[in-house]
Amino acid sequence: MHNEHNESREDYLESILILKKKYGAVRSIDIADYFNYSRPSISRAMSILRTDGLITMNRNGYIELTDDGRKIAESVYTRHKILIAFLKQLGVGEESAADDACRIEHVLSDESIQRITEFVKTNESNS
Repeated sequence: MHNEHNESREDYLESILILKKKYGAVRSIDIADYFNYSRPSISRAMSILRTDGLITMNRNGYIELTDDGRKIAESVYTRHKILIAFLKQLGVGEESAADDACRIEHVLSDESIQRITEFVKTNESNS
């Protein structure tokens, strides 16, 4: 079932993972810039993620994913990359594929993602 709270939570966790890979350290301002959201809305979201045990924040404001947070973030990130590869194999341009993957990564079933993953891997080896 599509749940907007879960979707934004997954997006935030995925963004922390991506920013951490890119910069090595992540703060709320980085996430605000990434999404072009206000700092107060990011601050509220980070507070909820912390309460849910998905992130920790040290006194300097640096954010780390907990083990649970990392599992969710990596799962979403993997879905995202597979969907981009799938859409690009269909001939969709890079930017559209990335935008569309963001929108559909949350609503597909695990079964659909599994079949798409198999399709992408099969077609990668054929090209």
